[in-house]
Amino acid sequence: MSAPPAQFSPTKGNSVARNSGRFHFDGGAGTYFGTAILGAIVTVCTLGFCYPFALVLRERWKAKHSYIDGKRLTFTGSAMGLFGTWVKWLLLSFLTLGVYLFWIAPRITKWKWENTDFDPTWQQNTLPAPSLRPLSQSAPADPMRQLDAPQAHWGTPTS
Repeated sequence: MSAPPAQFSPTKGNSVARNSGRFHFDGGAGTYFGTAILGAIVTVCTLGFCYPFALVLRERWKAKHSYIDGKRLTFTGSAMGLFGTWVKWLLLSFLTLGVYLFWIAPRITKWKWENTDFDPTWQQNTLPAPSLRPLSQSAPADPMRQLDAPQAHWGTPTS
């Protein structure tokens, strides 16, 4: 086994890893709440047999709101693709009094990663966000000076 690269040293300087900015998540509580409730209802009402459907629903939501290097992720797995294996896992868990559950979690994690990819249909928005500038003034050299302009009319986008 080789040593980690020279630039990585948990004992030198700050031992806390810094966020590289390569990963971004824009999901909100409102849409997650609906997804989680629907998944819980499906799972509870079917006594866990349809958990793969809830899992796929949740993973699609997470991937839709996750970005790596500005590229959105997509989840390509299907509940039907996992369903037969899931039923087998449930039966083995029941027969082993839950001991087999320790093997299920890593297998589900592997299945999730094998079915996660970059979304080929998504294009990153390359247009700059519109800035708001006062109508009666040209943009000052210092953007913070805009806050000191009470006579300005705010809210019109610039071209």
